Amino acid sequence: MFSFFKKKFGASPPPPSPAPALEPVPTPCAQPAEPSPPELKPELKPAPPLAPAPAAVAIAAAEAPVVEIAAAPAPAPEPRRSWMDKLRQGLRKTGSSIAQVFTGTQIDDELYEELEAALLMADTGVKATEFLLADLKQRVKDTKATDPGAVRALLVESLTALLKPLERALVVGQHKPTVMMVVGVNGAGKTTSIGKLTRHLAEADQKVLLAAADTFRAAAREQLSVWADRTQVQIISQEGGDPASVTFDAVNAGRARGCDVVLADTAGRLPTQLHLMEELKKIKRVITKAQAEAPHEVLLVVDGNTGQNALSQVKSFDDALGLTGLIVTKLDGTAKGGVLAAIARERAIPVYFIGVGEKLEDLQTFNAREFAQALLE
Repeated sequence: MFSFFKKKFGASPPPPSPAPALEPVPTPCAQPAEPSPPELKPELKPAPPLAPAPAAVAIAAAEAPVVEIAAAPAPAPEPRRSWMDKLRQGLRKTGSSIAQVFTGTQIDDELYEELEAALLMADTGVKATEFLLADLKQRVKDTKATDPGAVRALLVESLTALLKPLERALVVGQHKPTVMMVVGVNGAGKTTSIGKLTRHLAEADQKVLLAAADTFRAAAREQLSVWADRTQVQIISQEGGDPASVTFDAVNAGRARGCDVVLADTAGRLPTQLHLMEELKKIKRVITKAQAEAPHEVLLVVDGNTGQNALSQVKSFDDALGLTGLIVTKLDGTAKGGVLAAIARERAIPVYFIGVGEKLEDLQTFNAREFAQALLE
């Protein structure tokens, strides 16, 4: 696995200067015998095709010292290459329709018209499509590109620039505990994503407490209990209890037990079910009563297969709750992978993780350039 999280310590000394071979401080989740993943540097020029662990370094250097916590020690190149192969395979249905546009020999109005249609079919959305076409034409003019293959490479750069605002690290350690409220519609993979996230946090030596606040669906509570057993973390659960009450108890228990993270699962619901959305607002208010300034993260899990409907969910949940981050699941095999461009253009909420499968390692940090390359190259 890869380095996902940043933990902040207010009084920690600054980390040592980078050396050719990094030597992390031994922790239960880092094995000194194995090399650390290479450190990312600011993007001053296009990154190589296979970037090391992404996103997790996008933290302001002026803040408190940041210590990287490895989710699982492993050599960097091979796991990341395997992840990129899965991402390319998952986005193949989306990318193939766009790639066909560049099989001709001329750069003309017909090419741009075909590209516009392909982007709209990929659920990129009207606003993002207009932005990409305008930006691409300017890049073609500036570089004097004459080959369709070169235009596709320029489209990678344009899409990377559009998606870059979504690339941000999930930070833990600024609050004790960091309270995360996870929402989403039924079937989006919400509870499974919570389980995977719990596993990554636990392997990063974070003490996690789960709140089974989806009390309307017995299977959700049982599913979360299974993940709690697998990851050996504690869980607060009440059969038929009030969701807000369960969450309130969990936050108080997390504070009393010295937990690093409290993850609250909530009932899946459609944004059109206004009375149920009010229940989510109530849960958020109750969390704030249990701990000031909490929840620190309000995460929405969305199904990448739903295309423009995913964008509608982002807007509705953000308007109701004030989202801080997204987890986009089920990007494997979708023909609607362009929806991330639509989200970036219309509601640029950070995408902390994307998923392309059912396995634990299939939930990874989002990297704009990796995504653009997997989609278009």
